[in-house]
Amino acid sequence: MRFFLATILTVSLPAFALAGPADFKTGPIIDGFGPVATVAEAQTLPETAHFKVAFDTAKGSDGDALNRTLESAARFINMHGAAGVKSGNIDVAVVIHGGAAFDLLSTEAHKARRDGADNPNIVLIDALTDAGVHIMLCGQTAAYRDITKAELLPHVEMALSAMTAHAQLQQSGYTLNPF
Repeated sequence: MRFFLATILTVSLPAFALAGPADFKTGPIIDGFGPVATVAEAQTLPETAHFKVAFDTAKGSDGDALNRTLESAARFINMHGAAGVKSGNIDVAVVIHGGAAFDLLSTEAHKARRDGADNPNIVLIDALTDAGVHIMLCGQTAAYRDITKAELLPHVEMALSAMTAHAQLQQSGYTLNPF
């Protein structure tokens, strides 16, 4: 009996193997950011799937780490692109407020406000905006932190407030992603 169970388990193990870190890859839409794994058991998304998703963050990146929410937006786009959703059917916006506002600063402005440190998010933000992502800064946060539009990266949009940006996005059919 033990031999029989051992044989069944040995033959069945590959079917139960889980994805590990090596199985996560970037792309197909945003290379270099937002690694995802293929989930063979996931339900198939319809060819007509269309996502309009807003992300929200007030938590900035630590040191030379990427902003976690910006990385999540890239992962969302890559995950659905890898699952067959056309890039034109993936609309993403990221609304930033609070301390995360500093992650949107140009090289010069970031160095001036962060003890000479480079902004690690610049290449990721460029990749996101190249993919059509709207990155919006809360204007109330900008005013509170004395951040001017001239200090922001070129494609960052200034909203009246994060609350306003989310209300407008929701009226345009976006849902709020809680991750």
